[in-house]
Amino acid sequence: MNTIADPVTDTDLDAYVDDQLDVARRIEVESFLAARPDTAARVMADLRNRDELRLAMAGTAGAPRPATADAARRLERVLVRGRVFGLLQRAAAVTVFVAAGWFANEALGPFRITEVVASPPPPAYVEDAMRAHGTSVLRASMPSQPEVPVYSAEEIRSATAIVMPTLPTDWGVRDVQIYPSRFGPSVEMTIDAGDLGYVSLFAVRPGTFDVVQPTLAPAGDVASAYFQIGEVAYALVAAADAKQLDRAAGTLSATLY
Repeated sequence: MNTIADPVTDTDLDAYVDDQLDVARRIEVESFLAARPDTAARVMADLRNRDELRLAMAGTAGAPRPATADAARRLERVLVRGRVFGLLQRAAAVTVFVAAGWFANEALGPFRITEVVASPPPPAYVEDAMRAHGTSVLRASMPSQPEVPVYSAEEIRSATAIVMPTLPTDWGVRDVQIYPSRFGPSVEMTIDAGDLGYVSLFAVRPGTFDVVQPTLAPAGDVASAYFQIGEVAYALVAAADAKQLDRAAGTLSATLY
């Protein structure tokens, strides 16, 4: 028996089944199989599965035969088997490196991992809401710009397709305006909101369908809390306590379900 200089592995056996070996290596693999009946029987079964699949695919004129899918599944298991071992080897190596890293981290105190919390930026419509709020504050300071406290949610919905939330009973509408925005017409409502004081409720259709729970947006002296229900987004803006504003946004959001 000739001694094979390069040991035959499972990868070689899979390549033999797939016709991926050159002639010299195929002869070495066949010599290897000749001395190992059990392995040879397994490889022959794999070859049969491969040939069944090829025959089934070559003879398919219309709908595939039931045997086609079965043969494909068997052949897929054969091909995947060789890859699994390689993946397990890589996973083991990663585990070793991670363990070594944690050991070094414990031994070398200065290299400790610190927690980093990154907040995603608020949606673009929040910037429009802040701008509308500033415009409303400016309007309120000008006697020549009368406020329009008449508010009809049905009329706004009919004209803009924007559904407005139901306001708490102790809130009073001071002014309602339709402002332009980068997303189209928007509704800007200024409200006397009890303990919150003077607030703006901004609503717009941002062009996306989403459900966003009330979320505080970082700002300076003016806080904002935004949320979205379906195709309409809202932002509550005020120079008020952020937590109170967040609770108020949650109350408004709940009326839209």
